[in-house]
Order: sequence, then C-alpha cells, then structure tokens
Amino acid sequence: MGIEGEKRYALLLACNDSEYVKEVYGGYFNVFVAAFGEQGERWDLFRVVEGDFPDMDELQKYDGFIVSGSPYDAYANDFWILKLCFLLQTLDVMRKKVLGICFGHQVLCRAFGGKVGKAYGGWDIGLRKVRIVKDFSPCGFLDGLDQEIPPALSIIECHQDEVWEVPKGAEVIAFSDKTGVEMFTIGDHILGIQGHPEYTKDILNNLIDRLLTNGCIEKGFAEDVKSQLEIAEPDRKCWEKICKFFLKGRSMEPAIVSISSMGVSFLP
Repeated sequence: MGIEGEKRYALLLACNDSEYVKEVYGGYFNVFVAAFGEQGERWDLFRVVEGDFPDMDELQKYDGFIVSGSPYDAYANDFWILKLCFLLQTLDVMRKKVLGICFGHQVLCRAFGGKVGKAYGGWDIGLRKVRIVKDFSPCGFLDGLDQEIPPALSIIECHQDEVWEVPKGAEVIAFSDKTGVEMFTIGDHILGIQGHPEYTKDILNNLIDRLLTNGCIEKGFAEDVKSQLEIAEPDRKCWEKICKFFLKGRSMEPAIVSISSMGVSFLP
C-alpha cells in the first residue's frame, strides 16, 4: 500500500543486471533511484525485458515512467519490445511523463512513428559533449533551469543505434558532433535522451570490458575511451537536474531509501 499523497514512479527496465552492477549497486534499479529519486516518493521496478509489465489498470497511479537502456535493438520485433511500444502509446494518450534513456530514447521514437537504426558513425562510447538548443518553445519543463544549465554538457554514451528521424510533432532539443538527435521532446510529457545521465564512470568502464571480451569493440578503441575517462568527468548533476525537472518540475538532493520487493519508499 502506498502512502496517501506520495509521488509514484516506475522504472521499465529493458536490460538484465550485470554481475558488476548487482555486486556494487544491488542492480540498475538502485542506480536509477540514486540518480533521480527524492523524498516522499515511491519507485517500482518492472523488468519489461523479462515480460514484467505494469497492470494497465494501475497506470493512472503513476506520476512518471523511465525506460532504461538495453543491449537489444529498439527496432527489433521481440514480443516484449512490441508490447513496450503499445504501453508507451497508451501513456502518451494518458499524458503521463515518460523519460527514455538510450534504448528508451530510441524505442520512444519508434513507438510514435519515428525512425531508428544503426548509427551511421558506428559505436559511440565514452564522454560526449552535447549541445542544448536554447531557442525552443515546447520545453516548459526547463523553465527555471536556464541559468543553471550551460549550453553544452558532457554525458556518458554507449550505443551503436541512434534516432534517424524523430516522430511527427517532436522537437530535437540537443545534438552532438556524433549524433544528430541527442534529445527530443513530444509536448511536455515525453523526453528522450540518447546518453546515460544515470551512469557512473565505473559502470561504463565495466561495460567497456564486457564489450571488449565479447568482441564487440577493438582493444585500441577500448583503451582510448578509458584514457579519456581518466581525465574528464560527465556533468551528472546537471543531467540529474534536467531529468528531475522534467519528471516532477523541481530538483532536490537524493534521499536515503528503503528497498523492498514491492518497490522503494524514501525515508524522512
């Protein structure tokens, strides 16, 4: 049972927890909650990659949703991906806040009629400078952040797919020298971010090691990315502010949380 008046959010996890993240953080769910959670909230986990979806009758109880990254292709036709697209379309009709990150960014694009595919420039791994478009009107959620957010922000990236064409009615609000659509919005309730505002450098370093072991990237490329990570930092605090402002219109410091199989509640 939730506490009356408490905000409620859901993470739609589109990947399995890596052994490293399970050991160090207790799973990706905790990584997201640490980055975006605040006092007086409840967070629930749905492992959509395993077919675990929220009940359609329960959707109205949530104030917002986050779709995580994934090793799967957003344009694939796995049943759970198609079901996720239908869920996102339903949330759009309900005008629910939905934040998509990496795969989540791409699957949002697909769900609403945009085009997604392999990145023309190949893998993008490491820190990327993202330039935010300042002269756009649809993003009222950024009001109040103008003086706090610089025009360019560094973010951790790890993707080989990208948005080719945003859906009709969407607005591209950030780009980089590698990716033309780093962020897009639909109205004031849909936000896609290609990078990983929730990632820490150690999570990325472990992911690089796994990609190298699996033969997905070359050794020299992996070493270059790791060298870059040693001398630069992502603008995580700014990205957290952007995501929080979008999801709930304000920004606060993360709080101590109590985690159970039913979800997460924040301690006063």
